[in-house]
Amino acid sequence: MRVVDLIEKKRDGKELSKEEISFLLSEYLNGNMPDYQMSSFLMATYFNDMTANELLEFTMTMKNSGDTISFDDVRRFLVDKHSTGGVGDKVTIVLAPILAALGMGTTKLSGKGLGHTGGTIDKFESIKGFSFSNTRDELVSIANKTGIGLMGYSDRIVPLDKKLYSLRDVTGTVPSIPLIASSIMSKKLAIQSDVIILDVKVGDGAFMKDKEHAKELAERMIEIGKGVGKKVKVVLSNMDEPLGYSIGNANEIIESIEMLKGKGPEDLKEVVYTIASLALKAKGEIEELPDGKEKIDKVINDRSALQKLSEFISESGGDGNLINNYNLLPQSKSVLEVFSKKEGYISKIKTEEIGKAAMIIGAGRATKDDIIDHAVGIKIFKKVGDKISTGEKIAEIYYNDGKNVETSKNMILQAYTIKNDKVNKQKAILEIIE
Repeated sequence: MRVVDLIEKKRDGKELSKEEISFLLSEYLNGNMPDYQMSSFLMATYFNDMTANELLEFTMTMKNSGDTISFDDVRRFLVDKHSTGGVGDKVTIVLAPILAALGMGTTKLSGKGLGHTGGTIDKFESIKGFSFSNTRDELVSIANKTGIGLMGYSDRIVPLDKKLYSLRDVTGTVPSIPLIASSIMSKKLAIQSDVIILDVKVGDGAFMKDKEHAKELAERMIEIGKGVGKKVKVVLSNMDEPLGYSIGNANEIIESIEMLKGKGPEDLKEVVYTIASLALKAKGEIEELPDGKEKIDKVINDRSALQKLSEFISESGGDGNLINNYNLLPQSKSVLEVFSKKEGYISKIKTEEIGKAAMIIGAGRATKDDIIDHAVGIKIFKKVGDKISTGEKIAEIYYNDGKNVETSKNMILQAYTIKNDKVNKQKAILEIIE
């Protein structure tokens, strides 16, 4: 078997066998196949797609390229929720304690943010003393005590994905639907769970800019799940405006805690309640998604979900009293208020620009080596459909270093499109695919 023959086969739109895919990926992982040959294969895949059989084999070979983690000693129905990333996406921070209070468990790998999207790890690490589990035993211990099991990605889990992604990043093949699907699902399948719930963000601030491609990605990931007998459910959620009002790390922790106190933004609530209800349905506790609302309301109103977050923070080395004292979080030295120069209705928000406006003041990373300033960020006061007057506050910028703050302010103002005609509010959930 020769690598060049397999590249030509994929170039010509023919289906590769299990043995051929396994050989190809093994050769690359073991260093026997040069980058230029794998680049050719990736580009051929970009143009010719993968069949269902190819995609399943490709994903499982990736998954089996490194360690897998089982949680037989965690005594809960396990939910692995994954988001494709967005601006202000703090869903995991709110969802995990709710699932724990409902008697379920979260077992997932969380990532760091890069570019205009934030990462769950960065948000939790804004808490003084907080440290993610480094070993499976630590994760199991905290998950059994609190119902929340989160840890950072390890190079030992799906190492082939890391190697392939680095190549895709410089060869123009990142947007390939089958390559995205296999990248996400190989990591999800490497971690034991009872159900995988994928939050695929759609819109200006998301990787998937339109619903058509997002839906295609969702269906391919569900297809992979079915191939291995795994329950996979997908939510398509709106990222044509930031989720909630806070962008940045410490201030997203605050907004998450407020949500657990029953005072969170409606769009964040809609996404969290939908995913929690999907988990309840997968477990068999409810028949229809609206039936989940009462159960979720109960753990919010009796503060049991909030208490779970406090316990998780304490078990992870932080101060659990943070839920009552936000001064325990890092504070920015300065605040710049941003005022609208126009009057009318917010018709559009360039969400990616808002994310970049936060990134350039230190809330995110332009490169993997950049250091995050957990105290800084942006709070917006207007969403699509809101009325605004000239001189009315549209945002606040929390910053420590004034170097890029004026640029950030201008980016925020330019991100907002204001028109005379009234515009409808946007829906947070675009579609649910099961």
